[in-house]
Amino acid sequence: MEKGCFETMAVVLKHPLQFQSQKTESENGMRKQLEFQKVIGYEFHQAGLLQQALTHSSYANEKRMKKHSDNERLEFLGDAVLEIISSEYLYHHFPDMTEGELTKMRASLVCEPTLAYCTKQLQLGEYLLLGRGEDHTGGRKRSSILSDALEAVIGAIYLDGGFANAKEFVLKFILTDIAHKQLFYDSKTILQETVQGQNLGAMNYKLTGESGPDHDKVFQVELWIGDQKMSTGAGHTKKAAEQEAAYQALIQLREQHQ
Repeated sequence: MEKGCFETMAVVLKHPLQFQSQKTESENGMRKQLEFQKVIGYEFHQAGLLQQALTHSSYANEKRMKKHSDNERLEFLGDAVLEIISSEYLYHHFPDMTEGELTKMRASLVCEPTLAYCTKQLQLGEYLLLGRGEDHTGGRKRSSILSDALEAVIGAIYLDGGFANAKEFVLKFILTDIAHKQLFYDSKTILQETVQGQNLGAMNYKLTGESGPDHDKVFQVELWIGDQKMSTGAGHTKKAAEQEAAYQALIQLREQHQ
């Protein structure tokens, strides 16, 4: 038998296993997408839009998918949709605010840390399609990836179901509990001003521990005001851990003065 025939047979013998692997991966992806739709309370008419919204560029590159198969273009669209929805909401709900105040409030609600915070409720990171490298280095918890994916989901809903459905999603998962989200966004600055204004003493963040592998570390900090430990915080960066500690301390101080 000629050499070419052996090569053909080898390809045929390998193909069923490869096909089965691809089929299993595809089925898992479909199952998770159906699950995610239940979480957000919206059913896509065009399933491909949701898949694209959840596809990070690292996955698209690893799988050699066709150009523009990742979620970057949807993120671009979702960012614009989110801006108009949040602008309209703030305009109607805060009639006494100046343009500058409205702009600052909108920035606090649609910035990367706040959007990433919003994804916790959805467990969005669990549904993302990431390349192996990105996945193994903590990509499912990375704020930039999560916030971008959330905007991509908004863009996908807008294309699939129109402005009204996109607005409903934003109002349900992003423009809620605005006071606390503002507090979270500005927590370190607001706490610093509060501590100084009330002469509560020197404020100090102390790193108390690190856990996890290098690519997915969690930092623990304590926040001290004077000689009193006010709160603790944890995060995948020292800054995030300090932000969480500051937020918890602010809540405590506000409760004490109610």
